[in-house]
Formats: sequence, C-alpha cells, structure tokens
Amino acid sequence: MKAVVLVGGEGTRLRPLTYSTPKQLLPVAQVPMLERVLAQLASHGIDEAVLSLGYRPDAFLAAYPEGVAAGVRLQYAVEPEPLDTAGAIRFAARACGVDQTFVVVNGDVLADTDVSSLVDFHRRRSAAATIALTAVDDPFHFGVVPTDGDGRVLAFVEKPPPGEAPTDRINAGTYVLEPEVLDSINVGRRVSIERETFPLLVEAGTLFAMDCPGYWLDTGTPLAFLRANADAVRGVRGPVPAPGATEIEAGVWVLGSATIDGEVRAASLIGDAVSIGSGATVVDSVIGAGAQIERGAVVEGSVLFAGARVGVGSSVRGSIMGHRSVVGPEALVEELSVIGDDVFVTAGARLRDARVGAQGAATVAEEGGRPCAPW
Repeated sequence: MKAVVLVGGEGTRLRPLTYSTPKQLLPVAQVPMLERVLAQLASHGIDEAVLSLGYRPDAFLAAYPEGVAAGVRLQYAVEPEPLDTAGAIRFAARACGVDQTFVVVNGDVLADTDVSSLVDFHRRRSAAATIALTAVDDPFHFGVVPTDGDGRVLAFVEKPPPGEAPTDRINAGTYVLEPEVLDSINVGRRVSIERETFPLLVEAGTLFAMDCPGYWLDTGTPLAFLRANADAVRGVRGPVPAPGATEIEAGVWVLGSATIDGEVRAASLIGDAVSIGSGATVVDSVIGAGAQIERGAVVEGSVLFAGARVGVGSSVRGSIMGHRSVVGPEALVEELSVIGDDVFVTAGARLRDARVGAQGAATVAEEGGRPCAPW
C-alpha cells in the first residue's frame, strides 16, 4: 500500500530552525522526524510513500538521494505552487500514479496510529474516506469530528469556538482515501480537505471516522518539539530512544562514543563525539553529535542539535539550539528560546523566550513570559 506524506509546510512556528531545515527533517532524539513517521507506516505494511513537497524540496532530495528512508521507498511530488491540503494530496497522488486505496499522513505529526485497523475499518464501511480520531483536552484548536454509532461522520467542524465543540474527538491527520475522492478536488487552486472536501463527503454520507487511541503529538511549536524529544528519551514511544542508543545508567543514553567529565542525569540522550566538561551538568536533554558542553555549563530540559556549543558557566534551560550554534560564556538562554543554525549568542547575554536567527536578530519576551517547558 502507498501513502502520501504531506511535508510541504514552511514550519513558521519553529523558526528560525526551519529557515535552513524543513520541519519534518528536524531531529527528534537524533532521528529525523520524517523517518519516525515513515517507520510507523512501515510497521503497518506501507512500503512506498509519496512526499508532497513544497517548501525546500532540495533538502529532502539531499537527505535521501537513494529514494529510501526508514525502509520505505520514496517518490517525490513538488507542488508548482501552494495547493493547501486537498490540493497537495491530489497533486501528489496523481503525479505518482496512485490508483488504489491509499493512506495520507502529516509529516509533522508523531502518532502510534493503528493504520492496519484503520484501513480494515474503512473497507468494512465501504467508505470513500476515513479519518483517524484522537481525543484532546482543547478541541477548539482542531477540526472536531462528531460521528454516529457506526462511525459515519455527521459534521466536520473546523476549529469551533471555545465551549462549542460537539465532541473532544479531533481529526488526527491520518486518512484512508479511495482514488475517486481525488476527482472531487478542483484543479488549479488551493483546496482545503478540512473545509471543502470533507464537508462534501459528509453530505454524501461516505465519510467515516474511527477512534485511534494512543500517542499523538503535533510537533509544530517549540514546546511540542521539546515534548517530542522528551517523550522519546523517557520511553513513552518505545524502550530505546534512537536506533543504536546504549543506556549507560538508568535513563541516560549514549549514541556512539562521548567524553563525559561532568554529570548527566535522566532522562537524557547524548550523541556521538559529544564533550561534556568538568563541572557541567546535563539533565532531561538531548545533545546532538559533536556538541560541546563546556566547564561548569548547565543544560536542562533542552535540545541541542549537532555541533552546538554551550560556553563556560552558561545555562540553557527549556530551549532549543540549532546546528553549530554557540552560546558564549556566562550566558543564560531559557524559557523556550530558539537559537537558529550557525548563530553566536554573545558572552553574558540573557535570552528569555527569544528567537535568534542566522542574521543575529533576536526577539525576546518581556518579564513574565512563557514558563520553561517541563520535562
């Protein structure tokens, strides 16, 4: 069976990280997010995926030059212009010759959806389309999907006002579609599957939905991205946070070889060739390959990408540092700050809820900004 994986978005909420790396290629516990999505699909017999590309297609082609990721064969469909969700699905499926029942997933959603059961449910209902549902505490942020006792969708309510959602079951971003659904999607303009295609199928009585309990996370914000890494290291989605990781003590994992002269506490994942200096402390964090935590530095509840460096006596808490970024000595980076690739934060700087891009421009929250992300 084939899948269409939507990876065309610009990842604006994760900027400046996504200026240089598409969101779906950002590492979650040192494995690109897309590979985690594809591995889940492969576990349910999906052996070929069409990547619906829009933003930075070159990055995906460079990452997988042989056209294989997580054991899944890849095809590429590059949108000539933004086509929105339904338009992107139609374009990708048609471009790559999808002519049988197929699965659609969002490449920035990590989930343990039982795709096999979803496909079986879809076929037993003779549905044109079937949506995976998940329950959330705040349904007004999502597309809410009330159903009857047989799973037939009664309405598709996109982002209802607070207190007015008819159910806490939302669209989880995984679909099973029949090829004829593509015929209902107009060509040559942006078409939303949530606002146009699904309502038409509701009217026809051919849209179904199935509860899919289990892990589900939209990784599109810095807080959610930190949680995705924390969940992987804490074993929420499996016993080992990344292929090849070794647990050197309870809750402390290492990939390859690292030099650890300081202290590392659970739940943490330390990448290959990482250096942690004397008196330094790493706790509840993911440290990418080749990163350096210098003498007396503290990294807590954070994610550092490959090659990042934290200077002597500095603290990074509840934040994300991009590839090869540097925090100078005696600096403080905290409260969901996001430092882009190849950025240098000057010695003694104080960043709270900041976004610092490659040009060095920073926006910093006022006192009383968002709290540190809890691990």
